Amino acid sequence: MVEGARLEIAYSVLSRIVGSNPTYSAIKLVDFDPTPDEQRHRDFVMRRILDHVRDDVTIKLPAFDPTLSRPSDQFALLSVGLEENDFRGSVGPYCYQFEGEEDLLHLMVTRANGEPLTAEEGQQVASFALPGVPAALIWLRPGEFSQHFFLGHDDIPGV
Repeated sequence: MVEGARLEIAYSVLSRIVGSNPTYSAIKLVDFDPTPDEQRHRDFVMRRILDHVRDDVTIKLPAFDPTLSRPSDQFALLSVGLEENDFRGSVGPYCYQFEGEEDLLHLMVTRANGEPLTAEEGQQVASFALPGVPAALIWLRPGEFSQHFFLGHDDIPGV
């Protein structure tokens, strides 16, 4: 597949999810009303991400702690980010965890209880976790129990 075609497909899928379809746009998710504490913590996480990007430091996942209770052993990604770290947070019933590579930021979204979540739920959390980033610049890799979002470091406001 041609690289440009892949981006074009990703853009059209993401556009349908984030607002070009009025059915999706009208969805109001249950328990998604960020508290001031959740917003402050999100701002802290974003400051840490910006610091790492500016200093060219890789944002790594936390070391796995097998003593933490995990919602499920069925999928490893449901256990990622349970350890306290500077790149995770929560909003309502959702958890989010960032990791980075050389020029790519990866955001994982799950439910705190390990239950399935829709791409639309994940997108709403991504919009909260990535304030100011246009949805068209975020690539979505949907799943059943976790939603994954990718964007370039240079697309983060403030970089």
